[in-house]
Amino acid sequence: MQYKNILRILGLLVTLLSVTMLPPALISLLYRDGGGVSFLLSFLFCLFSGLMTWYPLRSEKGELRAREGFLIVVLFWTVLASFSAIPLMLLEMPSLSITDAFFEAFSGLTTTGATILSQIDGLPHAVLWYRQQLQWLGGMGIIVLAVAVLPMLGIGGMQLYRAETPGPVKDSKMTPRIADTAKHLWYIYLTLTIACSISYWAAGMTPFDAICHAFSTIAIGGFSTHDLSIGYFDSPLINAVCVLFLLIAGVNFALHFAVLHSKSLRAYFYDPEFKVFIAIQLVLTLICVSVLLSYGVYQSGFEAFDQALFQAVSISTTAGFATTSFADWPTLLPILLIFSSFIGGCAGSTGGGMKVVRVVLLYLQGIRELNKLVHPKAIFTIKLGTKALPNRVVEAIWGFFAAYAAVFVICMLLLLAAGVDDITAFTAVAACLNNLGPGLGAVAANFSSLGDFSKWVLIIAMLFGRLEIFTLLVLFTPSFWRT
Repeated sequence: MQYKNILRILGLLVTLLSVTMLPPALISLLYRDGGGVSFLLSFLFCLFSGLMTWYPLRSEKGELRAREGFLIVVLFWTVLASFSAIPLMLLEMPSLSITDAFFEAFSGLTTTGATILSQIDGLPHAVLWYRQQLQWLGGMGIIVLAVAVLPMLGIGGMQLYRAETPGPVKDSKMTPRIADTAKHLWYIYLTLTIACSISYWAAGMTPFDAICHAFSTIAIGGFSTHDLSIGYFDSPLINAVCVLFLLIAGVNFALHFAVLHSKSLRAYFYDPEFKVFIAIQLVLTLICVSVLLSYGVYQSGFEAFDQALFQAVSISTTAGFATTSFADWPTLLPILLIFSSFIGGCAGSTGGGMKVVRVVLLYLQGIRELNKLVHPKAIFTIKLGTKALPNRVVEAIWGFFAAYAAVFVICMLLLLAAGVDDITAFTAVAACLNNLGPGLGAVAANFSSLGDFSKWVLIIAMLFGRLEIFTLLVLFTPSFWRT
């Protein structure tokens, strides 16, 4: 294991992270509402720590193997999220404990969107900007993770598209081409962010709100600058803009690249995961509209459709934005939407959950097993579109599902042991493991009512969800550490 090389890379990453403390400090100067000093102090601390780690090891270079790659990714999220908590701990308003600061920072960087804060509207603009910025940076980290690391485990979405997609996304090894891949994805990610910001501004948001919400929309994060989230604006047009860009961000970014490369939208309609993703959104919306109208929750059909579409897309893509308290809807809908977050967005998107392609493959595998019962001697292959998948991929999907369920159950049992009620425990773990954000019960609005032990359990759940289980679990296997 190249520990010195890993420390060198971490030092460089922390040094780069320090630069992200400067925009909130500038925002504080612009609005003169406090908070700037904590970000300046954090900038200096992160810069010093990063340089002191990197400089002595600057010559320690070597080709990274898969094992080093996994360790760097896990350390990337844990170390950078920990350093990101420093300015939150130094703030006078809000005054956060160490646990709360870590919870907020991890929730931001993993794009979970669960918060312990209340009265968000009264927070300094620097703090509001920083929370949104964390999610935006985490969202880009997710895309690079999906392209560069997850394919090595056989559970990512990229290897399913590699043979069919032109351009740099074909490559799944940690070679110099990954830098080229990341560069193209950054262009797409940044372009979508700018387009989303302009759209929000044109729809009626202030420039500050437009940029902040674009950060969390494209990252499918869910943080907002207002307690009422998107509902603060009370605008069907803003709701529509949010839904549009959540759907775009919930699609595989490799597919976006393929469309741009081919200059044709046909790639979307030929992609099986995309078609299932859109079908899920339509079905959820129709169910929500039907139930809301039958219960008379809203007076007009348009309002019912507007609210149903927004909540269905927001929860199922694991964004967690809100225009209303969906927890107050008829019981079927909150539970249905929470379960939809287990599916999440497409592989290679900024969404959380198990990803649509894995759920599709689980379904196809189930159908194959049923067919084998009828025809025991027949040979059935599983195809994604026109491409037959090797058994190794299907086996990895089943292993992923089993590990996902096990982590969920263990985290939920730990919360129950801490005295959390069953509905709150179930939905809190679902919200954090799926990187969704809001839950039901005591965590419908925020997570401040939970104890410190429960919050640390949920922080771990956020990491498991963001690293897609195996990337973190592989570090606990003895063979990983053998030389």
